[in-house]
Amino acid sequence: MSKNPNRNSKSVKRDEPMNGAMKLFLAGCVAELYLLVIRRFYVSGTIYQLLACHTALLYVMIAGVVVLAAGLILALAARKQPKKARLGWAIFAAGVFLALSALLVRTLGGSALTVLCVVVPAAMLLGILWQLYDRECAWALTILALSLMVLWVCRHLLGGAGLLSKLALAGSVVYLVVLVLAALLIRKADRSHGMLGKLQILPANADALPIYAACGLSFVAVAVALFNTTVAYYAMWALALVVFILAVYYTVKQL
Repeated sequence: MSKNPNRNSKSVKRDEPMNGAMKLFLAGCVAELYLLVIRRFYVSGTIYQLLACHTALLYVMIAGVVVLAAGLILALAARKQPKKARLGWAIFAAGVFLALSALLVRTLGGSALTVLCVVVPAAMLLGILWQLYDRECAWALTILALSLMVLWVCRHLLGGAGLLSKLALAGSVVYLVVLVLAALLIRKADRSHGMLGKLQILPANADALPIYAACGLSFVAVAVALFNTTVAYYAMWALALVVFILAVYYTVKQL
């Protein structure tokens, strides 16, 4: 008989975040490889390859809708069985990715592929971060990562006279409002031992200062970038440096 019957269960609980991180890493690599294959034929291929890929993406989009529907049905049907429910949501996410990526590429072409090739590894890294790091660190780095993406959009799309420039401006303003609301909600949760209503978004003893700092730095960087696209470039590098320092700090802290 084992001297400590809880040892195995504790070991499994410690391994769960790492297993989840590895699964996200593999899923992200597969998704990125898929996008690079499409880019090879849709952007860098001949006109015949482009047309064939454009047609194939229609079938991929239909298949994605079927997959997401199957995953949603499985997840809802297995609500009381956590493993099956997680499998269902994973299938649903795969279907959403296939359908949405095919739709965007068919509609927007190579520009959509460029954005997706950046978004997929960023989402993968954020998912791994949420698996391995403390919640306050995860929130702070997520806010900073989203802000970097908004700054990238400001850098490349603002200053023009077209529809995309206007959409980028409107989206950036909405993001500033979201940052303010996020800071207020985090403050409310911090005063309620991490609870926001019935939802536990932070540990009871969490230090919310990094989240406030992330919201404040992001707000200043995006607000300034709205008036000058050159400033947006330097703001991106400044926030990227903050992300690197914060990630190193929390990595050392975790170890």
